[in-house]
Amino acid sequence: MKVVAAYLLAVLGGNTSPSADNLKDILSSVGAEADDDRIELLLSQVKGKDITELIAAGREKLASVPAGGGAVAVAAPAGGAGGGAAAAAPAETKKEEKVEEKEESDDDMGFSLFD
Repeated sequence: MKVVAAYLLAVLGGNTSPSADNLKDILSSVGAEADDDRIELLLSQVKGKDITELIAAGREKLASVPAGGGAVAVAAPAGGAGGGAAAAAPAETKKEEKVEEKEESDDDMGFSLFD
């Protein structure tokens, strides 16, 4: 994963076809070890391909992967009116948290345990 991240950082930095040395430099700059075999494997698989097309193809493949409970939360905002209801729930949670904090501070009535 770190090799892929280094490759993406190089591409984002403007290098459209990073070399193994470029990736090793990026990895060494953050103290990560560079595995030559993985770097060569990645470079051979992405050689001559556009990174945006690779990312789009990866998203299509991941769309069919079950995501557990997170899939429901992602799907809910996509449906116009459902997004408003989903946004209202976190606001209610924040109000409840604030009320609880006030109650806790009133319980000690300004005295600490060791006064």
